[in-house]
Amino acid sequence: KIEFDPAQISFNDLLTVFFSTHDGTTLNQQGNDVGTQYRSAIFYTTDEQKQETEKFIKELNDADQNDKPLVTEIKPLETFYEAEKYHRQYYKNNASQSYCHAIIGPKIDKLRTKFNALLKEEEKN
Repeated sequence: KIEFDPAQISFNDLLTVFFSTHDGTTLNQQGNDVGTQYRSAIFYTTDEQKQETEKFIKELNDADQNDKPLVTEIKPLETFYEAEKYHRQYYKNNASQSYCHAIIGPKIDKLRTKFNALLKEEEKN
């Protein structure tokens, strides 16, 4: 769940980062992880977010050269379940784990390189 201040970062910027660091073209899968819990999904809280997400996905699909359409679900946020404590801040607490090193680390590096201007000062390094 991402809570944000639209005066600090736009929803469109969040969508840009999400789709740049996440594969929304595979159903129920992210990398080697397979199952419905790995599906690509955006849960909106306002009709404006829903419409902006639908437009964003349509534009990406229209511009795609790979014939791999986005299969990201767009659904209203109904119930949010907090992650178990051991899953919270997982990367921060487990950066030396092989999964973090091989999978999450490169995504964090890409985020910092490509979207450094959108990060808070303490997250830039």
